[in-house]
Amino acid sequence: MSAGSGCGGVGQAIAELESDVQLKMSLTSDSPNKVTEAVVSHKKKRKNKPKKNGKLTTELHEVVSPVNADDAADEVHFAEKVEVPQLQNSSAKRRKPKKHSRHYAYHIFYLPVLKQTDPPTVPICQLFPNKDFPLGEIMEYTPLTDGRTAVNRMTSQELRLHDEARLEIYQDLRQAAEVHRTVRQYMRPLLKPGVRLFDFCEQLEATSRQLINENGLQAGLAFPTGVSLNNCAAHYSPNAGDNTVLQYDDVCKVDFGVHVNGNLVDCAFTVHFNPRYDRLVEAVRDATNTGIKFVATMGIVFEDLSLYFVRPSWCPESYDFQEAGIDVRLCDVGEAIQEVMESYEVELNGETYQVKSIRNLNGHSVGPYQIHAGKSVPIVRGGEQTRMEENEIYAIETFGSTGKGVVHDDMECSHYMKDFEVGHVPLRQQRFLLKPSSSNCCFRQTRAKQLLATIDKHFGTLAFCRRWLDRLGETKYLMGLKNLVNMGVIKAYPPLVDSRNSYTAQWEHTVILRPTCKEVVTRGDDY
Repeated sequence: MSAGSGCGGVGQAIAELESDVQLKMSLTSDSPNKVTEAVVSHKKKRKNKPKKNGKLTTELHEVVSPVNADDAADEVHFAEKVEVPQLQNSSAKRRKPKKHSRHYAYHIFYLPVLKQTDPPTVPICQLFPNKDFPLGEIMEYTPLTDGRTAVNRMTSQELRLHDEARLEIYQDLRQAAEVHRTVRQYMRPLLKPGVRLFDFCEQLEATSRQLINENGLQAGLAFPTGVSLNNCAAHYSPNAGDNTVLQYDDVCKVDFGVHVNGNLVDCAFTVHFNPRYDRLVEAVRDATNTGIKFVATMGIVFEDLSLYFVRPSWCPESYDFQEAGIDVRLCDVGEAIQEVMESYEVELNGETYQVKSIRNLNGHSVGPYQIHAGKSVPIVRGGEQTRMEENEIYAIETFGSTGKGVVHDDMECSHYMKDFEVGHVPLRQQRFLLKPSSSNCCFRQTRAKQLLATIDKHFGTLAFCRRWLDRLGETKYLMGLKNLVNMGVIKAYPPLVDSRNSYTAQWEHTVILRPTCKEVVTRGDDY
């Protein structure tokens, strides 16, 4: 009984094995109701993880499809949606992180915010890290009879593109102008009776060097500080040993400039303490503003345009001179300045004096590393017919005097400047300027060569003074400097004075003739 039941169980097991074998054989056949799929998987053990070459292990799994083909398609898509992200995740783990990525936001969002100190010591470039320096006074071109010129210049896309192309130059000028405004705002109250002018110039220049962040010829002072007194109109700066002290009855002209990448600003003002000089100072200041306004209004100051625009015989009647735009004649600027200047009178010691324009002093165009770029802006009528042009930079300055209105060289020279047109200088030519019998001939030639190398390195074609040579440690240079002047390599600019017992005043601004407008870049709240 028991033996028969065991044999039956064995037979049933054999039958089940045979059915399983048949089923497996049927699954391997090409049946349309079955789908074979490759599924990507990783092995569980750490030592069997895929290597860095990116090769993955694959296993074949047989998936029995549903009844119809649509369900089979859904099953395959489900497998794809599950397995594809595994490939992306596995590759993301092997991707190396970018270098310095975590430090990038620090430089953008955590810039320090600085404020100017008192006294000013923080360089202006650090106060405006994005180089978005303050604009000067913007003066639009005056609309003409049809209103076209003013509108077109401010809205023309072409002119705006020309304007943007010179943005780097404008920003350099604006940075220099902001330095000038900050320095004069700090130094002007310090100029009082009893102040030694040598000390004042040293302090002003030290402050300017600090704020401009002096860096060789890339940024620094544009020319020596002028503190001309009374009948001396320009180019006076105290040399070493000069103990001149400012007095209550003095009229002092403070003229200094700074530059960035050779783009310089030239600006000056007058300081006085006795109110009897008010009319003199007011006359010159009004004349300077008139010259700036005349430039900004394209020469149209009076209703009668025939005063300024004379039609040549060859010019047709249909030509509209009003479309000359910024082409203002320099002689017209001088005539407008003189008319305003000489409309003032000043009473001194019981006598009345007419304020006169100093006819042999004038404004000038400014270029890179060139304080006088070739064009002169007269302050009297009858000057040149040359016209101002687009993209030029001008220093509009006026000088008024109670004397003769003419200046001449006098006093000890302090201002020097290398000739801009002089290139390489073969100093061996200097021996022909010296006496052959002189025992110091070789020494003088060597000393002049060394001095010229110092000038080229520190000043280039910008103006300098003897105090600056002393600051660089130069000694016994006067003879070498004189020889360079005699050769024509260096030009001397001695003080310019009017008649004795006369008084002079000066005001000056730097103006950019932009394609779209005029910008008085050195304009400030003070003047």
